Amino acid sequence: MKVLANDGIDALGKSMLEDAGFTVDTTKIEQDQLCEQIGDYDVIIVRSATKVTADVLDAGTKLKVVARAGVGLDNVDLVHAGKLDIPVVNTPSASSRSVAELVFTHIFSLVRSTQITNRVMPSEGDSRFKELKKMASKGTEVAGKTIGILGFGRIGQEAARIAIGLGMKVMVYDYKERSFDLELDLHPNYATHNFKVSLKGHTLEDVLSESDFITLHTPGSTEVIGSKEIDQMKPGAILINCARGGVVNEKALLKALQNKSLRAAGIDVFESEPPVFTDILKPDNVSLSPHVGASTAEAQKRVGIELAERILAVYK
Repeated sequence: MKVLANDGIDALGKSMLEDAGFTVDTTKIEQDQLCEQIGDYDVIIVRSATKVTADVLDAGTKLKVVARAGVGLDNVDLVHAGKLDIPVVNTPSASSRSVAELVFTHIFSLVRSTQITNRVMPSEGDSRFKELKKMASKGTEVAGKTIGILGFGRIGQEAARIAIGLGMKVMVYDYKERSFDLELDLHPNYATHNFKVSLKGHTLEDVLSESDFITLHTPGSTEVIGSKEIDQMKPGAILINCARGGVVNEKALLKALQNKSLRAAGIDVFESEPPVFTDILKPDNVSLSPHVGASTAEAQKRVGIELAERILAVYK
């Protein structure tokens, strides 16, 4: 049985599959050649780079499983896979903590202006030191501030846990305005028990208008934040998108950053990757990363293990 890990797999997950009798091929097959070669494989493992289209599924005459290393499945044709009775599995929880931590990487950078000083100081730190010091001395703390979370799945919940630990008020968007019980799982080395916090869901309008920070964790790539929603946001708020490209209208966001109705934005994902609308990369009040939310050593290890377990479960 042959597995194509087209976007790679952690060594431990690879070993688990090999120990179970699979041959794991980590050689990258380019998208335009995938249909020609997929017929040799029983399993395909992808991240976000490879698209498992209807044509790929049709060409994969031996495919028994499609596995997505990550949460989203927007790069897999789920409807066509269903028609062909090919199970599709993913790893919904493995990278949640890593993505949530990147949210706060951007937040901390933006509130202390290190996204500017890190760019400027290598070349002009000596000549502009006093100017940069004055600019960066206008920072703020996150404790006591309000963070709004749009999308309260695994990643949104991890973001809430971090925020609560930092002393922030958490507002969760839920159109039914339900309440959520959130367990704060402390590391076993430091605590013998956990805590539970109850969070009430709020309307979108309330979350947007009352939050100092908005972080997006909605599924899919449907636009959630456009001009209308930005106009409803609290003046001077910071918007973070570590979810999916397309969730935020980049042109509307750029306008808000330029006219200072938003204080800043942190962006890990883009409508097109590499970015086509490069103007969004240029403002000083933007913190940027190249779609690396799930890309930590710990997350990739968990992803590899979870993928192997799910693939083996299908076969069993």
